[in-house]
This record gives sequence, structure tokens and C-alpha cells, in this order.
Amino acid sequence: MSDMNNTLDEIHTSGRLGEKAEIFQSGRGNVSGFPSPALIPLQAPLLTPNAQKIRTRLCKGNRNDEEGEESFSPPPPNLFPELIPSTISPLVSECLLPWTKSSATQVIKVYNEDNTSRAVEVPSDITARDVCQLFVLKNHCIDDHSWTLFEHLSHLGIERIIEDHESVMEVLSGWGMDTDCRLYFRKNFAKYEFFRNTLDFFPDHMVSISSEANGMLDHSQLIQTFLDASSCPEIHGHLHAKEQSRKSWKKFYFVLRRSGLYFSNKGTSKEPRHLQFIADFSDSDVYTVLSAKKLHGAPTDYGFCVKSTKCSSARDLKLLCADDEQTRTCWITAMRLLKYGMQLYQNFIQPHQKQKASPMRSISENSLVAMDFSGQKSRVIENPSEVLSVAVEEGLSWRRKSCHRLSGHGSPSTSQNLMSNIALHLTQPWFHSKLSREEAQRLITQQGLVDG
Repeated sequence: MSDMNNTLDEIHTSGRLGEKAEIFQSGRGNVSGFPSPALIPLQAPLLTPNAQKIRTRLCKGNRNDEEGEESFSPPPPNLFPELIPSTISPLVSECLLPWTKSSATQVIKVYNEDNTSRAVEVPSDITARDVCQLFVLKNHCIDDHSWTLFEHLSHLGIERIIEDHESVMEVLSGWGMDTDCRLYFRKNFAKYEFFRNTLDFFPDHMVSISSEANGMLDHSQLIQTFLDASSCPEIHGHLHAKEQSRKSWKKFYFVLRRSGLYFSNKGTSKEPRHLQFIADFSDSDVYTVLSAKKLHGAPTDYGFCVKSTKCSSARDLKLLCADDEQTRTCWITAMRLLKYGMQLYQNFIQPHQKQKASPMRSISENSLVAMDFSGQKSRVIENPSEVLSVAVEEGLSWRRKSCHRLSGHGSPSTSQNLMSNIALHLTQPWFHSKLSREEAQRLITQQGLVDG
């Protein structure tokens, strides 16, 4: 033991690293007799200031041999490989794994339409579109570009679409600690429908544009006015507004412009002296009010509100109410367009651009085609609609196989086949058990003015 202590003393005395390595290579530095290797103090390889300077430059990405005249010997091999820490040192992380510093992850919980939830670990810079794509894969859904992430604030009775480009973590950062806030993953067919059928979303009597020449706008011109920052579209009409600190509602004439939302205190006058400012959308979002009649005593159930990103109580909400669904949809859609502008159009065309970018795919992906093996001879499916129907059938077949695996080992019996076919609709998103007529009607109207 005394020889071994003398050996350790020799290691920590000043001397060259090569001499210290020879001690262990000669067998005099065997540490197997120690109770724990953690008791052995290890020191990082010593580098000269010039060598440390060169190493730092290399890790920062400068691969030019500017410091070629100042060379240094590589560090000696690790004498205790079993003592290598499991974590990556900051130097190696910066030099070899540049993504480790920017890939901080967080766990989020996302709810489905049936209130089942799933917690997933995601990067801190994930967007709403990325979350939807992740759950499309995890839930084995068909991606028809209508899946949407919703922000649901139960304590306020409101919810809104989280736009595809929005950062999910920024949305979560605005939630209070003691509030019931959720992320919902469900379909919304009307999310970008106004780009296809613009005139259905903007009635003529509610839209006016100061730069229009003939007083009539076609489909493309109308949507272009909202996307063009130099144009001045205007939405106007009557809405019910809840008075601050009161339970009563009053009807006013409202005007929506790029500068914000206003109401007239004198009939339908649009003169600046009669317009009272309510809110702008630089730091506010528009939400749909759920059960406006029940929660807020609104005249109708077509309620919506403007909520500042800084407020968290119901007293700070700008509560509004329309007379019908079309009017509410027009106001909400116009507010989204004026807030995000061209970004919404980019969100709309991005999935379609990815589909058309077939030359960018790999060779293996280009060689994949849809095949039909149902007959005696296989054939290539060239009709796109038939390809989609096959994909739907494969999704149903996947669920049938899951039912078979749960029913037992071996081939299922006839009764098991019958039960699995009967229970197949339980896995469908359109099936809602023990649903009342009123609730079913609410779910249908929730999609807005969209066929299907």
C-alpha cells in the first residue's frame, strides 16, 4: 500500500504527462485495490495558453490554419476510460454538437377531441404546425392539412386557433399558473377556407375598400386587399358589446381597420371625432367565446372577444356578440388577416408546395408508388383519388389489426370478427357515444360555413 501511495504522489507532482503515463503503463499505477474509483482525483490535461487559444478558435468553427506556427501535442489518451462522465463537456458540445445548446426540450400535454391527452417532449422552438404533424403520425391520421392546434382557456370560456407559424412555447408562457388552459388537437376545415371561397366569408354589405375603382371586387382582388399592407380594407357593421364592469349589452356600429377596432358613439358615423378606439392587434388575439349566453348573458351564442396577451382575467376581455354565424366568421377572419397578413397565406400554401416539390425527394422516395394487390395481378395505382381511398382503407385495416391483436392469440373467431367490426366505429373521429341532439348540433356548427 505504501508503494501505491508513493505512486499517486508521483502522479500529482510536477512533471511531463508522458512520464505520468509511463507509471500506469508499467503496472505501478494499478488502482483495482481502491474501494471506489471516484476517490481518485483526476485533472484535465494541461494546455499552454497558446494551445488553449488555438483550440478555442477551432471549436468556434474557424477551420483556417491561421495559427499553424503555434502547434501543440494532442492530449494523452484517457487512462481511466471507465471514469468518463456520461454528460458531454461544454467544449465537446460546442465543437462537435452545435445543436445541443439550441435543442432544449419541454414536455407539453395535448388533448384530443374526446378529451384524451398525450404528453410529448418537444423542442422549445416547435411551431403549431410541427405539433400537428407530430400527432398526425402518432395517431395514424390522414394528413389533409385541416388539423389544427387550439388554445383553450377553460377559466375564461374562450378558445382560438394557434396559427401554424406560431411558437407553442410562447403561447404557453402567457398562461397563468393556476388557470385551466389546454392545447387541443382537432380538425378545422374552415382554417384557410377563406382563401378558396373568399366571397362566402365577406358579405358585400360588410366590406368596403377605399382604393377600389368600380365598387365591385372579384375573388382574387378582395383577398389581395387584406394581404397588401398598402391597401385599406374596412369591415363595418353592428355588433353587441358588453359594457365594462356591467352585465348589460349594448349594440354599436363597429369599424375594423388596419389601425385597430373602433365603434361609433353616434349612429353609423365614421367621422374620426365619433370613432372610439377599442383595441389593436399588435399585442392582442381574437378568440371565440364558448357558451356566450350562459357565461356572459350575451343576446346570442355567436360571441367572440379581443384579449390582450398581457391580461388573464375575464374583466379585461373586450366581449362582442354577432347576430349570426356568418357575421361572426367575417369579423374573426378579417382580424386574423389584418394581424398576420401574408404570413397566413404562406401557411396556407406551404403544405401544397411540399407536395409539389417531388424533385427534392430522395431516389428511394421517388421509386415508391401506390400498388394494388387485391387481384390476381398487381397493378400501379395512377388515379390520385384512388390512391387516397386506398390510404383510407389501409388506415381502417390498421385499426382492425389492432382490434385482432387485443382480442387474443391466433386467428379470431367469427364472433370476434363481428365484435371487432361493430367496435370499429368507436375508433372513428366522427363517432360520439351517448351524444344529445343539442351537443351534436353544436359540434356541426363548430366548423362554421364549410360543407361536409
